[in-house]
Amino acid sequence: MHLDDLSSFVVLAEELHYGRAAERLDMSQSSLSRQMQRLERTFGVTVFQRNSRNVRLTKAGIILEREAPLLLRGFDQLTELLKSAAGQ
Repeated sequence: MHLDDLSSFVVLAEELHYGRAAERLDMSQSSLSRQMQRLERTFGVTVFQRNSRNVRLTKAGIILEREAPLLLRGFDQLTELLKSAAGQ
């Protein structure tokens, strides 16, 4: 799993709009869409229901929206612990 994909998911879950999320992330909508497709392939579930007018979270997406920030914070904490152990 790519952590960038998870971070982008969090922003898209907040915005529920590809254009606004892509703007916040300073990337194209097509790049964001590819990231979300990769994230869904990684987990093997659909996290967004999309149509031409809106984006909604699926049940799996709601769970990921709740858990993703915890995973990202945990990764940051682990990184800091490892750097501290290595004396950096």
